[in-house]
Amino acid sequence: MRIRATVAAVTGALALAALAVPSAQADGKAGLLDRAPHSKKMAAAAEDVVEPTISKVVISGGSDIVIGTSGKKTVTLTVTASSPAGIQDGWAALWHGPDLENYDQVFAPAADHGTCTVSAADPTVSTCKVTVSIDVKRYLWNDLAGGWKVYADALGKDGGFTSADAYTTARFKRYAKLTVNATPEPVKKGKTITVTGKLTRANWDDNLYHGYTSQSVQLQFRKKGTSTYKTVKTVKSSSTGALKTTVKASTDGYWRYNFVGTSTTGKVVSTADFVDVK
Repeated sequence: MRIRATVAAVTGALALAALAVPSAQADGKAGLLDRAPHSKKMAAAAEDVVEPTISKVVISGGSDIVIGTSGKKTVTLTVTASSPAGIQDGWAALWHGPDLENYDQVFAPAADHGTCTVSAADPTVSTCKVTVSIDVKRYLWNDLAGGWKVYADALGKDGGFTSADAYTTARFKRYAKLTVNATPEPVKKGKTITVTGKLTRANWDDNLYHGYTSQSVQLQFRKKGTSTYKTVKTVKSSSTGALKTTVKASTDGYWRYNFVGTSTTGKVVSTADFVDVK
């Protein structure tokens, strides 16, 4: 099996080299660190090799990884590294669990190598990009929502190699949906408006959407002719995810619900419902 590491750079992560990675299996790959074309180059004499420095790893452009109930989610990972000889390759993967010997799930790129771009300002620095494809129906379940760790490595043109089992973290979140309906329309000034809605989120166990219970959701209003929404009150979702509250009609404008998200669920804003006040 090809191993992406030198004998001198053995870490706990190498345990994965002997294990199959579910997401990579779909692409005919095996092993998070299964990248041995570098092995011979990494065997250069120690005095000729400088260990690269990884300065930054960015996942999904810095955003949370929010996933629904179907299809595939493509996530981009970029590794910025430097070496006096220049950077030949940079690579990264996502994993979940207490450590790399006891992981729950791993999502590794199908490609053995990153696509690297040399910095225009400094030829010793390169940013290398890889992509991961996540099939929610096959490889995700609810317990995987939350914090993930990111493995990263870099290879210098002189054969120098560095890696980090958990260089940084990423957050996987379940996609949420939110609706709103304000009635009656139109309404007389001073009368009561009833605003209903529903908050649901993706369930990765059965690939359906279910009501998100006991969550705080903001009811917001934007006066006609303005551009800013203001929070009027906070409403708690029911056992089925339903939302319902009342307000007094004062002026024409738009009503919406806003959910700021949680550590395991993405944020979402409903569409706006316009109410004409007579």
